[in-house]
Amino acid sequence: MAALDVLRKRLSFAKPFLETLFSLEARLSEWWAAGAHHRLFLAQWGLHPLPEFFEHKIGLYWMWGANRAPHWLERGVFSLLALAPGCKVLELCCGDGFNAYYFYSSRAGSIHSVDFDPKAIAYAKKHFHAENVTYTLADIRTQMPEGVYDNVVWDGAIEHFTEDEITSLMSNIKRRLTAGGILSGFTIVERSDGKKSLSHHEYEFKSKDDLARFLRPHFQNVRVFETIYSDRHNLYFWASNGIIPFMPGWPAAAN
Repeated sequence: MAALDVLRKRLSFAKPFLETLFSLEARLSEWWAAGAHHRLFLAQWGLHPLPEFFEHKIGLYWMWGANRAPHWLERGVFSLLALAPGCKVLELCCGDGFNAYYFYSSRAGSIHSVDFDPKAIAYAKKHFHAENVTYTLADIRTQMPEGVYDNVVWDGAIEHFTEDEITSLMSNIKRRLTAGGILSGFTIVERSDGKKSLSHHEYEFKSKDDLARFLRPHFQNVRVFETIYSDRHNLYFWASNGIIPFMPGWPAAAN
């Protein structure tokens, strides 16, 4: 440690030069990464066929700066609020694995993330591997993983199912939660012109109440809330027979 301190002092004269050099390198890297991910977005979403999952590195490196919209990060944050340290998580329709890796894996004891798209699972295993995360190929309509979980996360995917499928899946999810387990997730409100935001969507919700009607028959405590941006209207939800975030008695808050 003493030798390191001596070296730091000797190199202090070069600090202004090094800061300038590395700042330039950082700006060039930022510019290149943003442009590369923008081009990737145009290729993936501007040409057919459209992919089944979104690469969230596009949001990280390009979309966030270009649109100054944090909604792609809200999803991970709001579900993270429902996770207790060491919890056992089932993530449905996990997509690229970004949220499991960057948001949930640092708090959960274990995460079982599933998706029906082989490309999504392959991508998640390659780019977002973590020791406490398991990625499995499964269509939750017929292959819902067995077991009991403290949390089920259903993020950005409930709109990919029909109304009847959502109703059936809610029953299956409820059976896999502990007594106080929490279901959390995200979806969007349909456009004002009635057109689907994405061709893959089966059912887009009309309002907070429209989403809540699928949750209330199964859970005593339901919270659906929204964030609205110029390009999208987001819905987030927590549902449980136990305590959900910001209820009295929530361990993460002072009462």
